[in-house]
Amino acid sequence: MVSTEYPPMQGGVGRYTFNLVQALRSFNIEVYVCSGNEGDGDYKGLYPYNTDNSDILLKVSEKIDPDIVHIQMEYGLYGLSLKSLLPGKITTSLDNFYSKYDKPIITTFHSSYDFKQWLNLASNSQNKLNIKKIPEYWKRIINYRSFHELNNRIFRKSSASIVCSKYLSKFIPGCKVIYHGANSYFSQPVSKEVARVKLSLPLNSKIALAQGFFNPTKGWDIISRMEIPDDWVIVLNHSNFHYSKHNFNIDIVNSKTRNKIINLDKHFLSEYELSLLFYASDIVILPYKVCSGSGVMFDAIGHGRPFIASNLNFFKEFNDMNLGITVERKADKFVNAIGYVDKNYLYYLSNIEKFKGNLDWNIIAEQHLKIYNNTTIRSSYIPNPVNDDPILIRS
Repeated sequence: MVSTEYPPMQGGVGRYTFNLVQALRSFNIEVYVCSGNEGDGDYKGLYPYNTDNSDILLKVSEKIDPDIVHIQMEYGLYGLSLKSLLPGKITTSLDNFYSKYDKPIITTFHSSYDFKQWLNLASNSQNKLNIKKIPEYWKRIINYRSFHELNNRIFRKSSASIVCSKYLSKFIPGCKVIYHGANSYFSQPVSKEVARVKLSLPLNSKIALAQGFFNPTKGWDIISRMEIPDDWVIVLNHSNFHYSKHNFNIDIVNSKTRNKIINLDKHFLSEYELSLLFYASDIVILPYKVCSGSGVMFDAIGHGRPFIASNLNFFKEFNDMNLGITVERKADKFVNAIGYVDKNYLYYLSNIEKFKGNLDWNIIAEQHLKIYNNTTIRSSYIPNPVNDDPILIRS
């Protein structure tokens, strides 16, 4: 299993990979992890801008001789390099591995974008256009087509590919859709009251949770402009992305919102604290400018909480399942949506209760195992019919 980011490093892809690895191991699957030096992988040395990543992974794969190498492909973790003059030369630090490795590779694609979102990745402020970033906008404009060609090239070199939504599968046709898993830390749900007492949160207000990385694409700026309803508060907890180069600062808690926003300021949370925070909340708000997938949204659903999100196509997919609601990314629209979800709360809870079992990590692991087994069979891997032990897949 390959992911530059891996606990104790904090980040969505690393956390996803860790939970998947744990679930696979619970099925007696032998899994080795190759990660960055700050991660707790079995093998280390990967880094986003390390030009030797392919060589490192080739050596590790030669040593382990796995049946499958499973790569968690989030381009920011593998040094995506955009060319200002030669867009056809777009590269990552794993290109040589994909070209040279001759055994099955599974790729999970964590990101792809429409043109507007692709441009928004260049922004480092809440402004619509930052003049100083024009060179970066230009680089993204001329590389947009090449980025999708890169996805398709990696898809063709993979024995199987996975995405977390139907939305992403439209960008990379032929991928298997397997949702992002989301389990509570606790064996039984924690009551809202108990969770709030443990986190010292108010018992008599309804809580909208804003949780995650503090960067321009998350759209935190609209929170500072929201006229938060009288019986609601927003609980805010954010952290800085460890690879981020953004100098991003928004005064979310200002004179207008001071009495309506509770900033936990806990930064990265343990799984225990994160589960408590979701249980303590009534809804989760996601005012993103860019989104290919959201672990926070899946976690909200996994804990039985509806979401309110920007009307990006990823979120619309789950809006259409009536698990939450999408609205225009404006402060007043989010405020109105809070009232709408509040009035129809039991309806959303009922839909979420029916759906959230699909996000259990054991189910997610079983779906991965089907792909692994099909891949090894197509690669002339024939398990011993006499042996009742689980098929050994080192991914």
